[in-house]
Amino acid sequence: MTLLDKLQRRFGHWAVPNVTVGLILGQVFVYMVETAQPGRIPNLALIPALVFQGEFWRLFSFVFEPPVTHPIWALLFWYVFYLMGSALEHTWGAFRYNMYLLLGWAATVGASLLAPESPASVGFLQGSVFLAFAWLYPEFVFYIFFILPVKVKWLALLAWIGYLLAFLAGDWVDKVLIVASVANFFVFFGKSIALRVRAGRRRMAAQSDRIRSQDKARHQCRMCGITERTHPNEDFRYCSKCEGTQCYCSAHLRNHEHITADREADRQ
Repeated sequence: MTLLDKLQRRFGHWAVPNVTVGLILGQVFVYMVETAQPGRIPNLALIPALVFQGEFWRLFSFVFEPPVTHPIWALLFWYVFYLMGSALEHTWGAFRYNMYLLLGWAATVGASLLAPESPASVGFLQGSVFLAFAWLYPEFVFYIFFILPVKVKWLALLAWIGYLLAFLAGDWVDKVLIVASVANFFVFFGKSIALRVRAGRRRMAAQSDRIRSQDKARHQCRMCGITERTHPNEDFRYCSKCEGTQCYCSAHLRNHEHITADREADRQ
């Protein structure tokens, strides 16, 4: 039984169902109020320097920041986020999905402390939901611009490439932020990834063995070492008087010293 299973048995009754809907409704509310009365709601961003000054509510309010300003793109984002979050909750159950989001939130908050003056984005948390969805449903198809069908696994690959490039090009703070943004993904899927890598290595090794066995000559003269690959027109035979299966070319089939069990043991 894993640690997550033990936690679920003990605290599973505290799970919050439909948490994706709650996050989206909170963002929709903020978006509508800001659209109708700009400035009515204070900045919700997680800025550690302000948290240290007593604005502790920022530790939680940043998850309700709307993603974009244009209503069409906002509605599209909320639809996709609802689709992915609901699928994860349906697959894992409410408790595990809650834990996934909680780990992502904690990693984001912890990493933000490294740059107290910079606002932390909820995009890291939402990005980890996308990565988990892509891992569990790699064949799911999104229609880019409502026209171009693309499987989510390829979009996730682009996201991972972006993370890698940003990690290589960024300073140490950027590196920590990037690691934090995918920490919950690796906590949940690290074992599966390791098993898949090992299975891939075994498949590659088996394929390599098959290729080597195909390339290996089936017949090789014991005396001179020629094979059907080096001499395709040669007629190879096996001597019935020799111990084991001893192969000879036509020139040595009748011109060799027979192998006995004792001679073979001495030769080895």
